[in-house]
Amino acid sequence: MPSGESVALVLSGGGVRGAYEVGVVQGIVEALGGAQGDLRDRRSGGAAFRVFAGTSVGAINAAFLASHAHRADLGIADLAQRWRGLRLREHLRVDPLGLWQRPRWWPRRDATDRLGRSLLDPRPIERLIRESIAWDALHDNVQAGRVAALVVAALEIATGRTSMFAEVAPGASFRPSRDPRRRAVFGPIGPDHVAASAALPLLFPARRIGGSYYCDGGLRFNTPIAPAIRAGADKLVVVSVLHRREDVDAAGDHTADYPSLAFLLGKLLNALLLDPVQYDLQVLERFNRLWRVIEATLDPAELARVRDVLVDTRGVAYRTIDTLVFTPSQDIGELAAEFVARDLAGRAAGRGVTWLLRRATGSRIGREADFASYFLFDGAFADRLIALGRADAAARAADIRRFFGAPAGG
Repeated sequence: MPSGESVALVLSGGGVRGAYEVGVVQGIVEALGGAQGDLRDRRSGGAAFRVFAGTSVGAINAAFLASHAHRADLGIADLAQRWRGLRLREHLRVDPLGLWQRPRWWPRRDATDRLGRSLLDPRPIERLIRESIAWDALHDNVQAGRVAALVVAALEIATGRTSMFAEVAPGASFRPSRDPRRRAVFGPIGPDHVAASAALPLLFPARRIGGSYYCDGGLRFNTPIAPAIRAGADKLVVVSVLHRREDVDAAGDHTADYPSLAFLLGKLLNALLLDPVQYDLQVLERFNRLWRVIEATLDPAELARVRDVLVDTRGVAYRTIDTLVFTPSQDIGELAAEFVARDLAGRAAGRGVTWLLRRATGSRIGREADFASYFLFDGAFADRLIALGRADAAARAADIRRFFGAPAGG
């Protein structure tokens, strides 16, 4: 890879679907030789990704990988093992207190009081975020310039604005958007920022940071492509967790049955969290094509004037951005339905969790269990998604090596 280029890793939200992202990154590391050095950035000696951007579960993965950016393999095997260590009984706890509406006369004890806050007990996931990510190493990597920026998106509930929490290396730049619906917040990123980005409303409670409450950034900005560019990235590796069917009409079993609540919730989450990335990528490609035409048509003076206008309106000049995009080759919702139907009985999940998951997959329309796929916190299911991601990356090993400028033979 040319030493002047900065590559960003952009990771989408999507609950347990985030295990697919881990598999893709593992496949990229393997395609480039991993610890043998092909993935190293020649300037810093660390991993080739210098910008990490993520939302929701993508924020968890991005923070972990940034904390291992001093290693050419990004510590990806350890991250995969932590995903495989998920246990339904431990990490998917239905919290009865979360279903109760607090009476007005009921005193609030402290910030950890869970009454009326969320369906799921957040403490196991919060503990996983706090203990699994090497926070001191993350800050060291940023300060040393091995990571130019880590960007985590969360939704500020009171204003509806998307906040881009950005930890930026000395000498690096992050140019905030001038869109009033988005704002940049600079400073060290910690467990609360990542937990806020992953706090899907109703399932997990909002997080208080400073004087505001925040929830899942994916509701407004699930795949932070623009922030990665504003952090100086010249090339993007984007991992989406939504399978794209070639023939939509042929998908599923179209019946006259009324869709179940779980089916509708799954489609709602897909629409909120997953679908926008395809539009964002299409817009980026259109701008790339337009910019190539502009560069080929205008003389240097005219091109400079266009750049000045763009800087004045957008806060940053425009440039062509190369992308390498990964999407699942199989429908993760269908994989979740198969797992619940065939393998759940053998898992130590507990009656409440088993009931919840079976209800979440209880649709007669199609074969997918999109809703369940977001919170199926089971290591065996995560392992299947990791394997899928690795296989999808391996199938594109030549594209990966070409994108990073690695030798064709790997």
